[in-house]
Amino acid sequence: DIEYIEIQGFDRKHIFRNFETVKKLISARRKCNKIIKEFKPDCIVCTGGYVSGPVLREAHKLGFKTAIHEQNAFPGVTTKMLANRVDRVMLAMPEAKKYLKLKNEPVITGNPVRGELMRITREEARAKLGLDSRPLILSFGGSLGARRINEAVSELIKSHNGTEKFYHIHAAGKSGYEAMINALSDTKLSSLTDIREYITDMDVCMAAADLVICRAGAITLSELCCLGKPSVLIPSPYVAENHQFHNAMTLKNAGAAEVLEEKDLSGESLIRTVDNIIENKPLLMKMSANAKKHAITDANKRIYEVLMQLYTRP
Repeated sequence: DIEYIEIQGFDRKHIFRNFETVKKLISARRKCNKIIKEFKPDCIVCTGGYVSGPVLREAHKLGFKTAIHEQNAFPGVTTKMLANRVDRVMLAMPEAKKYLKLKNEPVITGNPVRGELMRITREEARAKLGLDSRPLILSFGGSLGARRINEAVSELIKSHNGTEKFYHIHAAGKSGYEAMINALSDTKLSSLTDIREYITDMDVCMAAADLVICRAGAITLSELCCLGKPSVLIPSPYVAENHQFHNAMTLKNAGAAEVLEEKDLSGESLIRTVDNIIENKPLLMKMSANAKKHAITDANKRIYEVLMQLYTRP
């Protein structure tokens, strides 16, 4: 069953808008109190967004068992505020612990990863895509696309076009596909280049890839680690607390990725970064091994066990 509450986050730029936020917060807490009493859950788990705030506050006040799962290396405001009240804190990345005040030791669970990503080998995926031994670069910026990434990747594709050294699959996104095709209209693209609006077989493409260029969302990074994929990460600067940058730096510091902030992103910087990696097989292998060291492939099981411990605890 799904119940809805009306709430919005605090606006740091438009202070007066927060009067409406406070009104909605008070109303939401009343509704959460009513929903929790009626539903009588065995335990409540939240994932850290501001919607979680009134749910966890009321659950704690009413004496229900509670847990938070924080996906990112830099916790959100809600997680920071409530981590010392809940019964269990689960972290996807151990780096998040230093930002939290905790009453119990956190459990490192990782993030859940789609099962289909783990069921196909690199060899099977490459055969399915009809690839030979040449390296495959996979790049994407999300389902809607990311203009700056599309622009830089267009330059990367042009620089590789005609060399026949690399395969390249790129998802330009719904809002960026047409613009990217137009930007490359004066280039006769090699058959090794595949520009799509959206990647519907990400499990196959990710498994086949030798290098991935993408944003630094928490789930994506968990997938890269589980598959042992070297990456060039371009954190989105438009997310709360700049958390994608902190996510990306966990892999950078582990030697599994290079990080290009969007303010430093250009065709030239991306070409230089990619070429330094893709043509260096020992480096690719080392980055792959480093990514795998940070993989947590049983996150579902770990989260389940934490919740069952809460459920069975008096």
